[in-house]
Amino acid sequence: MANCIVAQSGGPTAVINSSVVGLLKANNEIKAFDKVYAGLNGIEGILNGNIIDLSSFSEDEINEFRYTPSSGLGSCRYKMKHLEESTEEYDKLLDILKCNDIKAFFYVGGNDSMDTIAKLGNYAKKTGLDIKFIGIPKTIDNDLMFTDHTPGFGSAAKFIATTALETYLDSSVYINNGIFILETMGRDTGWLAASACMARINGEPVADFIYLPEVAFDIEKFLTDVRQRFKEKNKVFIVVSEGLRNSEGKFITEVESQSHDKFGHAQLGGVGSYLKNLIINSSITTRVKSLELGVLQRCAMHCASNIDLEEALEVGSSALKFALEGNSGYMVAIKRESSSPYKTSHILVEADKIANNVKYFPTKLINEEGNNIKEEALDYFLPLISGAPSLIIDNHLPKFKTISK
Repeated sequence: MANCIVAQSGGPTAVINSSVVGLLKANNEIKAFDKVYAGLNGIEGILNGNIIDLSSFSEDEINEFRYTPSSGLGSCRYKMKHLEESTEEYDKLLDILKCNDIKAFFYVGGNDSMDTIAKLGNYAKKTGLDIKFIGIPKTIDNDLMFTDHTPGFGSAAKFIATTALETYLDSSVYINNGIFILETMGRDTGWLAASACMARINGEPVADFIYLPEVAFDIEKFLTDVRQRFKEKNKVFIVVSEGLRNSEGKFITEVESQSHDKFGHAQLGGVGSYLKNLIINSSITTRVKSLELGVLQRCAMHCASNIDLEEALEVGSSALKFALEGNSGYMVAIKRESSSPYKTSHILVEADKIANNVKYFPTKLINEEGNNIKEEALDYFLPLISGAPSLIIDNHLPKFKTISK
């Protein structure tokens, strides 16, 4: 029998390793491939020959790996050239795969990773090479088209909603309270910030305002809303996405010297601090705190969703089965059959339909004022955060497993 290989790309999530384990476990059951290889640090690592044999790890080690957050195989943000520019790196990669008798390539990632799957699948088809390329979805941003949600999002949403609850209570203990701003990730979409709508005390949402990139941010309206609410309640709790844009489509914190990654994405952050200064400079109050959640959103295994872990495992397993059916150039997508009871199934979507597209938070779930989320959104969010994982504990702390060459 031949072999297969799996690699991870892009930003990590709390459950990304569960997808790798799902693929590995499925192969152990089906025995479709002799070995399941892993490319360390994605495409970039494979091109450099950084390949290990996952099949050699013990069951205990693999189980520990499943409950380890972040990209346990390492990651990369390597953008392959367009085929029209050069086929050199494609030829090199495919030669490496052929030398290792690899018949299926699995890439766990988001939008840019699906672009890679689409390119490789097309090139293999053109050159008559019998290697299947399948994408396994991953991103906390939940912005991949044609899938109900992405593995990794549920855990991030649970962490955000939990943190909103805890910080709301912390910021509400004084006679004279202030304004608290919670900043989430979300460059282009507001799925992460919107998930804070689940945070409730005594049945009431803790967030007075939630601002998303899908609605143009109006500074004057923002200050008017905050000033009025502060007069009414003597405290205001605000959740904002890092990707807030003005009516011209520019990030509200954008500056000319702003840095970008290899895919041309602006490096964001600091929206909370920016809004804090606006509030103080407008003399609403000087008692303003801002918290940027940062990378905690994508690595907080201690607050992970068990359904998210299970679904990450399942898409890895399905990826292997879809490849064995002869499919190539596709991503495994999650189709929601029903919300109550919660039920899903897996379908295939052409990777080139995912690449370079964005699934935005539905504007129909944003209130008319553009500053909060409607109640109907709870039906979508709540099933994704159910259950807590049974973590492996060592010396009173979670026991994690890293993999290296």
